[in-house]
Amino acid sequence: MEITQSASARGAIFSTAWQLVLVAWYYRQKMGNDARILLLDNHDDFGGHAKRNEFHHEGRMVLSFGDEQDYLDDLSLSERYEYVNSVSYNRFLIDKVRLTEQSAQMIGVHLRILNGPSGWNHTVFEAIASGAPGLRAMGWLANLADSIGAVLVDNFAQAYMFPDGNASVARLLVQKLIPSVAPNMKVFEDVVAAQFDYGALDGILDKNKDQSTRIRLNSTVVGVRQLEGERVEVDYVQKGAASRVTAERCILACYNGLIPHLCPEMSDEQKAGLSYGVKIPFVYANVLLENGRAFSKLGVTFTQCPYDSFQWITAAPTPATEEKGTARDLFLMGRHKIYSTTFEQYEKDIREQLQALLGKHGFNHETDIRAITVNRIPHGYAYWHMGLDDPEWEEGQAPHEIGRAKFGRISIANSDSEATPLMDAAFNAVAEQT
Repeated sequence: MEITQSASARGAIFSTAWQLVLVAWYYRQKMGNDARILLLDNHDDFGGHAKRNEFHHEGRMVLSFGDEQDYLDDLSLSERYEYVNSVSYNRFLIDKVRLTEQSAQMIGVHLRILNGPSGWNHTVFEAIASGAPGLRAMGWLANLADSIGAVLVDNFAQAYMFPDGNASVARLLVQKLIPSVAPNMKVFEDVVAAQFDYGALDGILDKNKDQSTRIRLNSTVVGVRQLEGERVEVDYVQKGAASRVTAERCILACYNGLIPHLCPEMSDEQKAGLSYGVKIPFVYANVLLENGRAFSKLGVTFTQCPYDSFQWITAAPTPATEEKGTARDLFLMGRHKIYSTTFEQYEKDIREQLQALLGKHGFNHETDIRAITVNRIPHGYAYWHMGLDDPEWEEGQAPHEIGRAKFGRISIANSDSEATPLMDAAFNAVAEQT
């Protein structure tokens, strides 16, 4: 084994997502600009599942990111509260709203895209809180619907959205940590089109050999140990070569379920807490078309296809039937489905679906599709506790709270440790641990 020692390193960070650079940013804010930081990422690019998909065509770069009836009028206020927190959204639509199962599936498509599980796995409250139709159907909340909707619309209208999704967040953080990676990026709006010099990430260039923060891509961490005293030892593999680095602190910003295998000395209780959540799997496919004329003739900019492989012209791989098993069981099934589906099958589904959707408007998949990317993300969004599947733990006793406990000088900070897939949760976790 090739062993490299870095006695002067102040912190080593391992992650498989954009949270990696977030941790580095907070750590340097706390320790100062001279803090020596090494980031180890097993991907070939920084950002994790917030991956840019760049298409270059004819000299241009195209980017993408990888009812008013009270249906509960027979229930008292307390009974309504119990109902919306204990009954699935789809069961509410079928039993109370009197929709068919097929119609219920159409209404709940966005739940699968945004959250992972279908309406069978959300409580009524969880589904409506996620934006599913039905707020006015609660009767006692109807008077609040207009004001809540107005606030949501106003907030959405003011939101700044990048064409490549959270990849731009990672790019902004990386450029702040290592300015030489994109020296011509001067203002916020430059991030999308800026050219990044990947040779500067790990100080490969002579002029950057002394840079305090480094990002080492294609580096898979295989072991993390607390040494005697105040040092942490990290083993990783890069391009088939095994290396080792030591540091004063190590922050694991990766998938919680992997950590027990990296740190076998942890207690069984902490390992169980880390292993409880199951990441929500999903697939993004981006298709570069010769032109958008067929979509223009279609007359819509957004299409839901609840019975096709790609339901928002993206995929939701978890099963959507009312069958036994928790959402975590379905996520595991979805993960296996993603692993076992080939690119050729994804391509076939994409071509057939677009042809069926746009063919009558002159679209020909054989000539009009210029490129396809498929981002398979079997370990995607962090698991969030669900009312139909998870108990109410006492404060401090939830699996993610037990799992994120500091282990010697090894900290755990990611969205898994907050049991929510939202970006602000990752920011809070990292801020607390650094």
